[in-house]
Amino acid sequence: MSKIKTAFFCQQCGYESAKWSGRCPSCGQWNTFVEEKIQKDVPLRNTSWKQPELSAAGNNNIINLAAVNGAEEERLLTPDAELNRVLGGGIVPGSLVLVGGEPGIGKSTLFLQNALLLTHITTLYISGEESAQQIKMRADRLKIQNDQFFLLTETSTQTIFQEIKKLRPQLVIVDSIQTLQSPFIEAAPGSVSQIRETTAEMQRFAKETHTPVFLIGHITKDGAIAGPKILEHMVDTVLQFEGDQHYAYRILRTIKNRFGSTAELGIYEMTGQGLRQVTNPSEILISQREDQLSGIAIAATMEGMRPMLVEVQALVTQSVYGTPQRTATGFDLRRLQLLLAVLEKRGGFHFGVKDVFLNIAGGIRVEDPAIDLAVLCALLSSYEDVAIAGNICFAGEVGLSGEIRAVNRIEQRIAEAEKLGFEKIFISRYNKKGGHTGKFDIEVVPVGRVEEVYRQLF
Repeated sequence: MSKIKTAFFCQQCGYESAKWSGRCPSCGQWNTFVEEKIQKDVPLRNTSWKQPELSAAGNNNIINLAAVNGAEEERLLTPDAELNRVLGGGIVPGSLVLVGGEPGIGKSTLFLQNALLLTHITTLYISGEESAQQIKMRADRLKIQNDQFFLLTETSTQTIFQEIKKLRPQLVIVDSIQTLQSPFIEAAPGSVSQIRETTAEMQRFAKETHTPVFLIGHITKDGAIAGPKILEHMVDTVLQFEGDQHYAYRILRTIKNRFGSTAELGIYEMTGQGLRQVTNPSEILISQREDQLSGIAIAATMEGMRPMLVEVQALVTQSVYGTPQRTATGFDLRRLQLLLAVLEKRGGFHFGVKDVFLNIAGGIRVEDPAIDLAVLCALLSSYEDVAIAGNICFAGEVGLSGEIRAVNRIEQRIAEAEKLGFEKIFISRYNKKGGHTGKFDIEVVPVGRVEEVYRQLF
C-alpha cells in the first residue's frame, strides 16, 4: 500500500503548498488554504481516459516538423454566427473550450440552445447541476427539436467516459466542470485538485478522439474563473460571458484562443425564447429620441474587431455639498477625473465646483480610449446646457495637454457612422491625413485641440 499524499491548496487562486499557511503568498487572501488528498492508491492502468483504438496512430512518436500536415482543419460551423466569430471561425475538432460567467447570466441557456440547433451531429450534454426534468423544461421554452441531442446527468468522470464510449458523440458539453469528480482523487467536487484532474481527463479525451468539448465554469466573487489558474492554461480557448442582469444584453468575449483572435466578441439579447443574436449593436445602444437634449454625445468605439456607436450621457450640476461628486457608470472613473482636469486646465472651465455624473447607455462598459472625445463633448454640452446635433459623432483620444490624439481603425469607425445615417464625425487630425476623407459620403471633421472642438460645436 502506497502512502496517500496530501497538499494544501488556496481556494481562491489554486496555489499549492506543502504546509498550511494563514495567508496565501500568491493572491494575498487570508484563511483560504484547505488540505486535499492528491493521490489515491489505485492501479495506474485504471486512471484517466484511455481508449487506444480511438487514438491517432503515432501520437507518441518523435516526428519531423516538416512531416506534419499543415493544412487547416475543417471547423464545425454552428447556426450561431456570434459564437462562430468568438471561436475564430467555428468549433475546432479536438478543442477544449472553457466558458465562464456569473450565475444566472445565461451560460447554460446559450450552449443548450446551440446544442439543440446542431441537428446534423450527435451531441452529449452532461449536467452535474440540474436534473433531466429541469433541462427538458428549458428546452421546451426554447422550442427547438433535435433527435441527435442526448442528455446525461452524472458527476463521476469514469461513468461519463463509459457512456461516451457507447454513444460516440461528436460534441460534448459539460455543465459545469466544478461539479465533476474523479474517483482517483479523494477531494470534494469543486476543490482545486478535483477541477485540475477532471479537466486533465477531459483534455486527454478531446485530444485522443478529436471531439470538441465545452466546459462551463463558475467564477469567483472577483470575476475570475473558479479553480486553479492552470485551468486556463490547460484549455485551448477561454470565453467570458458577461453582462448586467438588469439589462437584456449579454457579451461573449474571448479571453484566450489558440485557434483565432482574442479581439472578437459576440453580443446577445436575452429573451423569453432564449438568446437572440444582435447583428447590429449600434442601433440598440443609441436611444431613439425626437427631442435634442444637452449632455448627450455619440462615440464611435471598437469592441474587439467590431465597430459600435454608443451613447454617452453626462450631467453637470452645481455642487450642493462641500466636496463635488464624481460618478461614472460604464466608464473608468479615473479617466473621467483626468478629462475634467484637462477641461479645467486647458479650457478654463470651472468643473471643480460642479457635480459630474457620467453614464454609458445600454449597460455596457467601454474601455476604448477613442471614447474620450465624446465624453468631453457630453460634459461641455451639459456644462453649457447646449444640445449637440443628433447627426454628429466623435472618435478621438484626449491627451493631457488638450490635444486630440489619433485612434486605430478609424476607417471602420467612419464606415459604421455612415451606415447608421450620421452626417458628421469629429476625428483627430493626426490620423492618416487624406487617406479616408474621399472614401465616405459622411463629413469628416479633423480637429487637433479641445478648443477647436468647443468653437465648432458651441
